[in-house]
Formats: sequence, C-alpha cells, structure tokens
Amino acid sequence: MDSQREALQRIITTLANKDDEIQNFIEILNHTLKNVQVNTTKVMLDLEEEFGALQATLDEMKDSMTNKIKQEQAYKSQELQNQLTICNNALEGSEELLEYANRMLSTDDSEVFTKAAKQIKDRVTMAPAFRLSLKPKISDNMTHLMVDFSQEKQMLKSLKFLPVPRAPEIDPTECLVADNCATVAWRMPEEDKKIDHYILEYRKTNYEGPPRVKEERNWDIIDNIKCTEYALSGLKFESKYMNFRVRACNKAVAGDYSEPITLETKGFNFSFDGTTSHQNLKVDDFSVEWDSSGGKGQESKIKGKENKGRSGTPSPKRTSISCRPASARSNRDRFTGESYTVLGDTVIESGQHYWEVKSQKDCKSYSIGVSYRNLGKFDQLGKTVTSWCIHINNWLQASFAAKHNNKAKSMDAQVPDKIGVYCDYDGGHISFYNADTKQLLHTFKTKFTQPVVPAFMVWCGGLNVYTGLQVPSAIKSFQKGDGGLGGSANSLIGLAQ
Repeated sequence: MDSQREALQRIITTLANKDDEIQNFIEILNHTLKNVQVNTTKVMLDLEEEFGALQATLDEMKDSMTNKIKQEQAYKSQELQNQLTICNNALEGSEELLEYANRMLSTDDSEVFTKAAKQIKDRVTMAPAFRLSLKPKISDNMTHLMVDFSQEKQMLKSLKFLPVPRAPEIDPTECLVADNCATVAWRMPEEDKKIDHYILEYRKTNYEGPPRVKEERNWDIIDNIKCTEYALSGLKFESKYMNFRVRACNKAVAGDYSEPITLETKGFNFSFDGTTSHQNLKVDDFSVEWDSSGGKGQESKIKGKENKGRSGTPSPKRTSISCRPASARSNRDRFTGESYTVLGDTVIESGQHYWEVKSQKDCKSYSIGVSYRNLGKFDQLGKTVTSWCIHINNWLQASFAAKHNNKAKSMDAQVPDKIGVYCDYDGGHISFYNADTKQLLHTFKTKFTQPVVPAFMVWCGGLNVYTGLQVPSAIKSFQKGDGGLGGSANSLIGLAQ
C-alpha cells in the first residue's frame, strides 16, 4: 500500500510539473500572439514612415532639379536678350546710315557728295553692324537637363524587406560562470558580413529551464557588442539561475533572439539573523553595528589587569535603560552577557561556500567565523569547541589570532581591509583569506557533526558582510591542492604565508 502510494505520489508530482511546463508554454504562446499584433502595427508604422521619407526625398530632389532648370532658363534668356538688344541697336544705326547714303546719291553738288561719300565710308567701316556675330551665343537646347528614371523606377519596383539577421546560437560549452562573472559566447549559423553589432539581454531568476513570461525581473540590456562573446562581471548571485539571449543587428534592423539559455549561478546568500543578535548590536540585512544604548544590566569597570595579555573581547561600560524585548530563535534566547554575537540566517550543511566581511572604520574588536547553531547564548566565538573564528582586537593591546576551543594562535599577517571566509563543509575546512589578494591567512581542519552558520562578534564598531559570492577560482585551485592542510578538530592549524 505504501509503495503504491509513493508511486502515485511520484506520478502526481510528474503531472504537476508537466502541468506547470504546459502552463508556462501557454503563457509564452499567448505572449507571442499578442506580440505578433503589436509588432505588426509597429512594422506598418515603420513602413509608412520609410515611404513618407522616400516621398519627401523625391519631392526635395524634384524641387532642386526644377530650380536648376529655371536657373538655366533665366541665364539663357538673359544672354539672348542682351544679344538681341545689341543687334537692334546695330540695325537702327545701320538703317540711319543707309538712309543718309541714299540721300547723298541724289545730290548734284560734287563737293558735298565727295565729302558725304568719305563720311559714309568711314561710318560704314566703324558701324557695329559689321562687327556683330550673327550667331546666337546661347543654344535653345535644354536636353542636358532631361532625366531618365528608368533604372530608379526599376529599383523602386524591386524594393523588398531588408534581410533580417538570423538568430545567433549561444554555445553552452563556451559559457562560463565563475568568480561572480558570467561569460556568454555565441556564433552565427552562417556568415553575415552585414552584421554591425549584437544585443545581449539577461535577467536573474530562480527557475531552471526556459525563461518564463511572468517573471519578477525585467530583462537587462547590453547594446552595441562588437564581438561574439561578452563577460558580465561583479555580479551578485542572489538568484539560482540567470537567463541569457542575444540578437544580431545590421545598420537598420535587429534579428530574432537566440534560443535563450539558463545558466546556474552558485552563490552563498545569507543575511544577519536579528533574532540572535545581542541587544547591544544594531542589525540590518548586511551590516551590524555596536549600539551601547541597547543593553541592559549593571555598569562594569574594565580592569587593566583583566585584559593584560588577553586577545578576548573586552567588557564595555553599558548603561541601564529599558530593554528591548528578547526574540526567540529555535526555542532559545538571543546572545547576552559579553557574547556580543550575531549569527547568519542560513545554515551550511553541505558544499563549498564563500563570503566576505569588511570592518567599519575604528572598529575596536570583532570576530569572524562559523559555529554550530547550538552555540550557548553566553558563549564567545572561538572559546568553545562548536565555533571557529579569527579575532581582531584593536583595543589596548592589538592582536590578530585564530581561535577555536578556547585556544588562540597569533598570526603575523597584516589585517586586510576585507576578509574572505571559505567553508568546505564536506571537506571540513574553514579558511580565511585576504579578500583582495586571496592570500591565505589561516585554515582550520575539522569534521563537522552538525550544520554550521556564519557567526560574527562586534564591539565598538561595525561589520559589513558581502554575500551572493561564488568561491573564487584562486581559492578553489588552492584548496584542490590541499595546501598542506592537516590536523584534527581539537587543534589549531596555521599556514604561514
């Protein structure tokens, strides 16, 4: 009966998953159908705009060529009019001379005739009519301004839609997610020399498989990519996956999207668990600060001899004020006493994880590490067998030490601005690194018997935590070589760098 029930449950789960896939596909189809109408309207408007622009260009060219013809007409008319005026003036002078000559022919006075004949000869010699060119300076031919648009008409008749670039193909084997960077590579199914650039779109998601239409996040766009590969760097992997798609563009049109690809992003995400925090700590998701006004209890005096030679947490002077109500977490009270501690809200029970911590300016004392969730509410990090940490003390006597099971090992390295914490639960390693240089500061080797959580102690200052990070490649390579690790759960192991 139980086996049949389990088999039926598996069938129900399979059907539910299939229903979910079909529902997502139906949403995709409806979305696509809607986009067909939207995109049809868009290309119709674009076509109208292009033909309007073409008509405007033709009108502009017509006006320009018409002006050219009119200018040619005006020039020729002016030249011919000038030549006509000169000819009329010459003709008028010639007719006057001819009339005078005819009159002289009828005179009987020889002396007058002789004198007139000489004058007529001189005037004929100088007459404009005999120096005129009787050929028009300007031709009436206007054929040089004729047009033949037969080829252009043929070209217009051959107008067709622009060739749309084919959809690129994303190559999963060339895609890589590492060091909080996602590299996406693609290729064209066939060579296309007209491609000008590519557009890459991506979004974060918690769903594996094809992208969903109904998604909380919109696509982010990276335009004008000139090659067939792009690396997105500095990502925060607060989601399990990322969707990618790419399209090719020529000078005028963008092609279809490639088949989208979903890449897994393995980042460890957590925030501070405010229900565990000491009442002297002010906590939000990714920062914790010391708050001297938040405590309750007796004022205590710090004795120099009590802190001499100690690397532990000093006891601050606290003021008695009304106490904020304590919140319960897993049937236990928040940290109290001198355990100025807060835990992360996400447990680690398998795998490899990494996060970074940066102290705020003038932070006097803080610890960074991991612990079991059953760490006592009065326990300080590193002073129990259930916690591992490095402790930085800048108060009175500066110290930098690795602490576990109430044993401390001083470290000679300079305290970095940002510390990286690497936890390999299955391998039993807790390592601390300079987050910028990836220099190893210290490693604990143990065998975890319970899930662990990130753990922090702060006094007089504050810490910022950076999550959603992958294990850096440099640390993976170092850990793969084991780095000369050795030891047991009850010992401290330090690696000199």
